[in-house]
Amino acid sequence: MDTSTTSRSVKEIKENEKPSRWLCAVGQADRVLAIITEIPAAFLVLMEILVLFTGVVSRYVIHSPITWSDELASLMFLWLAMLGAVIAFRRSSHMRMTALVDLASPERRAFWDLISVVAAATFLILVGYPAYEFALDEIIVTSPSLEISNGWRAAALPCGITLMGIAAVLKFAEVANWKQLVLALCIAAVTVLSLYLLSPLFEGLGNFNLLIFFVVIVAMLVLSGVPIAFAFGLATFGYIALTTTKPTSVIVGRMDEGMSHLVLLSVPLFVFLGVVLELSGMAKAMVRFLASLLGHVRGGLSYVLVGGMYLVSGISGSKAADMAAIAPVLFPEMRKRGVDEGEMIALLAATGAQTETIPPSIVLITIGSVTGISIAALFAGGLVPALVLAVLLCFVIWWRNRKMAMAGATRASWKEIGLAFLIASPALALPFIIRAAVIEGVATATEVSTIGIAYALLAGALVYRQLDYRKLWPALVDTAALSGAILLIIGTATAMAWALTQSGFSRQLAQVMTQLPGGETGFLIVSIFAFIILGSVLEGIPAIVVFGPLLFPIAKTFGINDIHYSMVVVLAMGIGLFAPPFGVGYYAACAISRVSPSKGMKPIVGYIIALIVGTFIVAAFPSLSTGFGQ
Repeated sequence: MDTSTTSRSVKEIKENEKPSRWLCAVGQADRVLAIITEIPAAFLVLMEILVLFTGVVSRYVIHSPITWSDELASLMFLWLAMLGAVIAFRRSSHMRMTALVDLASPERRAFWDLISVVAAATFLILVGYPAYEFALDEIIVTSPSLEISNGWRAAALPCGITLMGIAAVLKFAEVANWKQLVLALCIAAVTVLSLYLLSPLFEGLGNFNLLIFFVVIVAMLVLSGVPIAFAFGLATFGYIALTTTKPTSVIVGRMDEGMSHLVLLSVPLFVFLGVVLELSGMAKAMVRFLASLLGHVRGGLSYVLVGGMYLVSGISGSKAADMAAIAPVLFPEMRKRGVDEGEMIALLAATGAQTETIPPSIVLITIGSVTGISIAALFAGGLVPALVLAVLLCFVIWWRNRKMAMAGATRASWKEIGLAFLIASPALALPFIIRAAVIEGVATATEVSTIGIAYALLAGALVYRQLDYRKLWPALVDTAALSGAILLIIGTATAMAWALTQSGFSRQLAQVMTQLPGGETGFLIVSIFAFIILGSVLEGIPAIVVFGPLLFPIAKTFGINDIHYSMVVVLAMGIGLFAPPFGVGYYAACAISRVSPSKGMKPIVGYIIALIVGTFIVAAFPSLSTGFGQ
């Protein structure tokens, strides 16, 4: 009896050790993958900063331009984008819409999360060989300055796709419920096979296929929690492979085109700048100065939140970084003064939408890259529209706080205000330095972020002395991951936009839009509501990449100024992005504030109405956008 009990115990222990050993092996493989992606990705972010900053110094200070700097930056950029996408895939941080998935039970939510990984892996399998073919074709192309094969740059695509595939396999290996995994794989296999068997039917449907693939299938994938980049990629691959005679390698070519715009290099650089601002203490210094001015009035810290987001958005380029810089500084004091948590996150989300046009906005940079509009003009044109919306938000704040008790609030003395201003002055100067550098031609919109980074590092080290250098390396890795997630969306969205354009859809859409009643006014009204919806579903960057090349030419036919139309659509998309229940930005604000999303649903309604009214005011008066942008 004792022997059998002992044998059974040993057997049970061994059986229990098996999954532990298996998971340890999987974890070890995942750590190896992390090392071979995170170290080069962080190094590439650092090298991009150094190369571009050196280019500015050599051109503007030494007057001896480096001719090959842009080529080297472009070569490294595609590798940075793909390695960043791998890191984001490992961390499950690719952008996805989970509003419906989050309503499910934990078990079903885990299954839908598994479906999202299977769908992404399906795209990686489908596009893997075309990416390899594309890289082979690029070998014969030689760069003009460095005189090296373009294959070195293009190889980033198949390498990144392969590494993401390995990350997907490791995620499958970690799954505890193998039945769910088998079911998810079967669903993917049956779906792909069914669509393939239906391909003869698709050939006779003409442009009705656009509705099937780019509306129905994209909506199903996005709403089921599949990352947006992979949802776009799957729909585009299906459309090209099943309804046209074009080779699927064109998808990879368009992805390369979308991800290789050098102007988009400002995305990772401004993201990193936002992190440096937070680490250096510059953002806190700005907010504390504003609090010393307005902290004693009714709703004073709410006004500070609006003003702080306006200032910080002018230098970070990342909404997540903006909110992360403001909320931890202001919210503890706002709680002490009795401000409702729902009111705080509602206003934080609303200011996120309000500041979408403040330079250097990544969305504005994206518009410039896909439409050819001057980014400097977009930067100059975005300040006043954001100010108009800020005034309307402040009106709502005043109305809600007009009867607020002010017990415990004290007015700061002029000495305290002066000291706060003195401390904050280096930080307050940064937005003006960045804007002046672009407008005066010292640096391009891409290069100017490196000036901001150098300035912030010096100020953090010499003035504020809060910079923890040990946190810079994780910040470089996080920058690569966020940038990879953004750029992969741009790449697949560019492929989807190309497919839409090649189908003739743009001409049909132009014909419909030009026949809208009301002419220019009708077109602007439809655009506002359309981009509010697009912003809630697709977010700003993919919506611009897909629909910008289609709608901006139509706006021109109505005589609408490019800068004016850009401000209208960006503000509209911002409202969609930060408006619940589907706006991803709203949930980001809740996560940063550590407040339940349900608490802000009611308070945000008034702010959303104010934002919509402000957007219509900007649409009605073009000079608000173009007065400083021409």
